Amino acid sequence: MKSLLNRRSVLAGPSHLVQVARENAADSVSPDDSEEAALAAAAGVTPAAAGAQPAPVAEPARPVTTLRPVPVVPSQVSARGVQMADTAEIEWLAEEEALTPFRVSRSFAYSVSLLFHAKELTYYVALYQDGSLWRALKAADLEAAEAAFHHFEEQATRLSEGETRRAQLEAQNEQLARMIARSEAQAERLRTDLQRRGAQEQTVSNRQHQVRKEVSQLEAQRVAAQAHLNKAHRQIHQLNLTSNEGIPHLPNR
Repeated sequence: MKSLLNRRSVLAGPSHLVQVARENAADSVSPDDSEEAALAAAAGVTPAAAGAQPAPVAEPARPVTTLRPVPVVPSQVSARGVQMADTAEIEWLAEEEALTPFRVSRSFAYSVSLLFHAKELTYYVALYQDGSLWRALKAADLEAAEAAFHHFEEQATRLSEGETRRAQLEAQNEQLARMIARSEAQAERLRTDLQRRGAQEQTVSNRQHQVRKEVSQLEAQRVAAQAHLNKAHRQIHQLNLTSNEGIPHLPNR
């Protein structure tokens, strides 16, 4: 009886899995094991799970998004020995006239300068907005500084794309306004010419009508005068004939 209680306490304790090499199925089961199996079956516990705790349900693994910091200096530039520069230091060096400009690029309110500090053999690349220093980088060699300069230059170009488009549209609108003004002025001149031409044509028409009327009247006067003249000529001729009848007939010698 004591042996059975000891065996039950063993079954109720924590279980450990130990890998055992089995030679064959017949040698793997001993009389003690068969007795323990019978006790476990009577207790309603399988030998494999007699001392095992219930396994918790495993939750599916959730993917974790890796957070990466956004570099202030682009990777293609920072990889070449470019570092962030102190803007106050650059402003102080500029006031001391210790910087020599190598490159200058301007796009509307944005400008980029590649500056050389001869005393420290250091290159500075500065991005300005409306004349105020905005960002600055420094490099120890000219090649890296030129790469940073081109990066800031492209950034300034992108930032000024809206202003570029605005300037183009303003110029186009002004050109269209001038063309509209010229077209309207030309249309007004043509309209004035047409009105003047119409007035002149009306004046000419009225004049021609008046001339024709006067010509008709003068023609009637001429016909009447001619008839009167013809009548006068006939009267003169008749009077001459009457006057000639009173002349005596003289013989010819």
